Amino acid sequence: MTSRNWVRLFMSTLLVGGVTTAIVGFIIRWSEFQPYFIHFKIIDILSTLVWLIGMGFLFSMISQMGFFSYLTIHRFGLGIFKSVSLWNSVQVVLVLFGLFDLVYLRYENFAKPGDSVLPYFGPAIFLLAVSLVVAWYKVKQTNRGAFIPALFFMVVATLVEWVPVLRENERNWFYLMMISLLACNTFQILILHKLNAQSVQERQKRAEQTNPKAKKTTKNNKMTKKPSM
Repeated sequence: MTSRNWVRLFMSTLLVGGVTTAIVGFIIRWSEFQPYFIHFKIIDILSTLVWLIGMGFLFSMISQMGFFSYLTIHRFGLGIFKSVSLWNSVQVVLVLFGLFDLVYLRYENFAKPGDSVLPYFGPAIFLLAVSLVVAWYKVKQTNRGAFIPALFFMVVATLVEWVPVLRENERNWFYLMMISLLACNTFQILILHKLNAQSVQERQKRAEQTNPKAKKTTKNNKMTKKPSM
């Protein structure tokens, strides 16, 4: 990917995080912020909005660190296991392990005596459902080989990025960070192949401008299949 597209990805994801957190933050904490709107406290509304956007930028940067880390891990995994199917199997196991931990560890650490375990399945089911939809859509855009990597990233990377709030179990922060991370991670995984393709085209154009004779070569070197990531 070209540096221009890296910057574009960074700024776009930053915007997604800021806007998502601002909207979701007002919704989740409406009972706390409602008096600002009732009494037209413009300063309080704007200061809260700026604060939420700032938190969204922070969530976005955490998401991007997780995304770039996964891209590195994905390449290492392919290199270590020497087999796409084997590496995919490992990723599926880690997905199941991560979802199990999300239910079991939260129940063990935060449930009160007599509490049912069923409510603790809710976030795990929601995370899995969103991840499956994103992975399915990624396959529609690219190919079937992208399903497991996209599912792994959406589940496992989100869980790792989510850890600071999972440890505290504060309801508002729990859902605010979850939705913001899912929005940023979804955006990144779905736009990656588009930016990669655009970067290839930009390099080809520069090569043609530098060496007109390379025009035929670049035409012959165009991708014949959709990317897997």
